[in-house]
Amino acid sequence: MANRYSTSYRMNRIFREDRAALVVPIDHGLVWGRVPALEAPVEVMRRFLPEDITGFMVSTGIVKASEVELARAPAMSRILAIDAFWPTSTPATGTGCLVASVEDAVRMGVDCVKLLLPWNVVDEEKVNYCQRIGTVVSEASKWHIPVMVEPVFLNTPRSPEIIEKELEVARVGYDLGADIIKITFPGPDATAKLCAELDIPVVVAGGPLSGDSASTLRDVKDAIEAGAQGVVVGRKVWQRPPEEAAEVIAEMARITRTSFTRRW
Repeated sequence: MANRYSTSYRMNRIFREDRAALVVPIDHGLVWGRVPALEAPVEVMRRFLPEDITGFMVSTGIVKASEVELARAPAMSRILAIDAFWPTSTPATGTGCLVASVEDAVRMGVDCVKLLLPWNVVDEEKVNYCQRIGTVVSEASKWHIPVMVEPVFLNTPRSPEIIEKELEVARVGYDLGADIIKITFPGPDATAKLCAELDIPVVVAGGPLSGDSASTLRDVKDAIEAGAQGVVVGRKVWQRPPEEAAEVIAEMARITRTSFTRRW
């Protein structure tokens, strides 16, 4: 039986038959301002456009500033972050909000919208997020645009307990109607568990720069072999020296082709 996504135009732009998605996120300024090595995000996009990647995660401003570049690279998918949370350093008192609408996303021609699902926030903010995501899912269905949800515990060390809680929040995102779950790599076993439980694509985020390039590549390989349908890796690539970054992204691209099994 064909999966419900098998004929979806935008989902098949994000997820190709022959490889896992390899998305470079450059939307960090939306919540963190001038991130080191991402002070000029469109310049970072131009650096990686010639590489063997499948797309970018972007903000509204980046979409507007890169229309010409992306028109000349129509195979590149774009995932638009449409919400933000401030400040991420104090989630107990922070607030999230939408910064763009689904209609904005459709007008700009992107392939997917992405929302956070912070869970170490006050109950009122959890309610706001669930309502917000539910409303976006409903609106997105009218336009046939996928919704990616990212469960996250803000400004919290990723202990085994937190990783297990992230898996629980991923289920909340699934039940709210997410088409894609994005989660910071929880290890191969937890990734396999999540992919087995949910009948939607799971993509794994790289997180902040840490470790050497070999450990980053090992995590990417483990994630894809565990069933992840893509990786979203930014700081662990573009915060490295340019020559090293080019080598890492090329090896990631190879892994996305050789270690991949399509699950939907």
